[in-house]
Amino acid sequence: MKTLKSQGGDDTPSVYFDKDNGVFEISGRSLPEDVVTFFSPIMDWVTSYSEQPNPSTDFIFKLDYFNTSSSKLILDLIIKLKSIPGTRIIWYYLDGDEEILEAGEEFSEQVDIPFEFRKH
Repeated sequence: MKTLKSQGGDDTPSVYFDKDNGVFEISGRSLPEDVVTFFSPIMDWVTSYSEQPNPSTDFIFKLDYFNTSSSKLILDLIIKLKSIPGTRIIWYYLDGDEEILEAGEEFSEQVDIPFEFRKH
């Protein structure tokens, strides 16, 4: 399966999904002008990955900021990850960043998938 890599910008997060090395990470700021277009290849990749996933998947979110429209697509992504056995979400937040922590906690309450919260 091809690795999905996208270097982040001022308003888009970095994306690095590498099935062979077990790395699945989204990091940075997410406030793209067209959030659906930005997240579309991510959703497609996860759909393909879900057909033959690794035995375990630690999906890492290291978001410093995301807007409301990104929030909806992040939730859609987490819901899609729920269908992959052995998946766990690792949600990073900066020390003192209650907004990002609370957003992760709200996502975790909406899906039946293990979440782990870590400061970075």
